[in-house]
Amino acid sequence: MVNEFGRKHRIAVIGGGPGGYEAALAGAQLGAEVTLVERRGVGGSAVLTDVVPSKTLIATAEVASLVRTAPDLGIRLAEEVRPSRALTPDDITVDLAAVNERLLRLGAAQSQDMRDELERAGVRVLEGEGRLNGAERVSVSTGRSVEKVDADTIVVATGARPRELPTARPDGERILTWTQLYSLEALPEHLIVVGSGVTGAEFASAYRNLGARVTLVSSRERVLPGEDLDAALVLQDVFEKIGLEVLGKSRADKVERLGDGVLVTLSDGRVVEGSHCLMAVGSIPNTQGIGLEEAGVLLADSGHIRVNRVAGTSVPAIYAAGDCSDFLPLASVAAMQGRTAVFHAMGDVVQPTELRNVTSNIFTFPEIATVGWQQPQIEDGTVRGVIGKLELEPNPRAKMQGIEHGFVKIFATTTTRQVLGGVVVAPKASELILPISIAVEHRLTVDELARAFSVYPSLSGAITDVARAMHIVQ
Repeated sequence: MVNEFGRKHRIAVIGGGPGGYEAALAGAQLGAEVTLVERRGVGGSAVLTDVVPSKTLIATAEVASLVRTAPDLGIRLAEEVRPSRALTPDDITVDLAAVNERLLRLGAAQSQDMRDELERAGVRVLEGEGRLNGAERVSVSTGRSVEKVDADTIVVATGARPRELPTARPDGERILTWTQLYSLEALPEHLIVVGSGVTGAEFASAYRNLGARVTLVSSRERVLPGEDLDAALVLQDVFEKIGLEVLGKSRADKVERLGDGVLVTLSDGRVVEGSHCLMAVGSIPNTQGIGLEEAGVLLADSGHIRVNRVAGTSVPAIYAAGDCSDFLPLASVAAMQGRTAVFHAMGDVVQPTELRNVTSNIFTFPEIATVGWQQPQIEDGTVRGVIGKLELEPNPRAKMQGIEHGFVKIFATTTTRQVLGGVVVAPKASELILPISIAVEHRLTVDELARAFSVYPSLSGAITDVARAMHIVQ
């Protein structure tokens, strides 16, 4: 695309994670001259140290869990290795060094695939530290020199890093952030996880299913305090069943290393000893020292870049995508923001991102997926609606697979029964939520959702069953 100056539109992208990657591809697709700056590798931390590695670890833990429950399906271990009782996580041997080597290898391969895709599309990839030099230029420090990249549009997608507390400094050996876990060569004897949000719950679930003893320290009464209550209670029951200890209403004041172990001191004076401690207490946006404020970009008190629904900042030529922005910190949202930013900058058709339609997933076992309006908003009158819920246990496919925990919940308007949102708690809930997400996005009614054919038997049949039960007799 040629602009009013008779040349291609120039786009500079700082950060090669999901938001930056998609922004660069979208720009190349529309004919722009695109330069992407990335200091670690295309894909950023999402691919190299966060989403891809962590979900690979979780998928491995899921296999370990399935192996443990195989006797319930009539599958037995060989006589010489079979214990005289039901299998527990402790009966499964995991080669964590091999697991970590594989997941890091997969992350590196995914990063290379993404770089190859960018280069095939004509995107120039610069390795180095990017910094805004005003609203129309990016300075790139490669370690040997500084290169200036002029741009008509700048997309900032610098991501975030784990939050560190002054009383619990990670050392990369015993006190760890989630980016440092992959250096472990053996399963922790006793992993203490501080933080009961999504990251803490996911890693606690994974490491317990891999066979580690796990204690989860939660400052709230229950795990996942910001999620659907029924879903959180199911997960808490599962945690109890597999022997994962949850210390509710227990704020960690201090974490110290003691030789080959750690000591976690709680605010009430109790002390918990373990072999390792994972700090999962949130993240900090990577927005400091990259020239944002000098360029006139407004930041929130938290350091996040303030953006609107098309990823625009306070400066017309500068956009922001992903965890560095004050939008929803999900890889899928970052990717959508990156595309939307470029479409908007280049005058293409833009659909502003509607946060209410975003689907999210928690990769515990079972998984928890949500989309749209949720039960608290219906109960407090924010939106008028009804709730349909069906436990998975009666579902024939669930019976076949030995699934004991989970449900499908759909929220719909009181009058027309238009689908407002939903929750799925199940193995692979991240896949099962899609029909409800489509219904929310396209304003379908429960009757329209119910008329779709689900396979029999299937877990997705629970979705049409709930929708069918919410039918209004005219």
